[in-house]
Amino acid sequence: MRADARRSIDALVDAAREVFRTSGVDAPVREITTKAGVGLATFYRHFPERADLITAVFRHEVDACADTATTLAATYEPLEALVRWLHRFTGFVAAKHGLAAALHSGNPAFEPLPVYFQQRFEPALGSLLAAAAAAGEIRAGVEPRELLSAVSRLCSPASTDLAADHRMVALLIDGLRYGAGSS
Repeated sequence: MRADARRSIDALVDAAREVFRTSGVDAPVREITTKAGVGLATFYRHFPERADLITAVFRHEVDACADTATTLAATYEPLEALVRWLHRFTGFVAAKHGLAAALHSGNPAFEPLPVYFQQRFEPALGSLLAAAAAAGEIRAGVEPRELLSAVSRLCSPASTDLAADHRMVALLIDGLRYGAGSS
């Protein structure tokens, strides 16, 4: 892919992410292209269907969140890295409420996304859980899929209070600590 095409795609995805947060996924395409600094033809060349753009934004956000696990693991002690990543994931879940309706619309373009979600988040969280368990900071045997599901359910679409969501994650962390270090 040419560098200018990559820049256009990146600008469109970044602009769409911001526009979706404020105006929803049904925001006018012109609002997205204006924010991205590209024309309509460029938009439709890269994203012929709105679902293509929504998918690109979702994948970008999933990748950004999942990739922070490695950085956090290299920067912090295992439990602190886990807590920080769960807070990052909580922010991801809260920000995706605007995409939820589109993702659950029955559009076949979105069918691969739950698998993508699992493929990216489960290994990221799994490595953090394993490190914290090995350090004796949490109990062993916690499945990444179960913890991801618990956090996602705590951060329900009705919740608009990220601080409250973080307090709920803190309760989960306290539960993970219970029985840590015991055989």
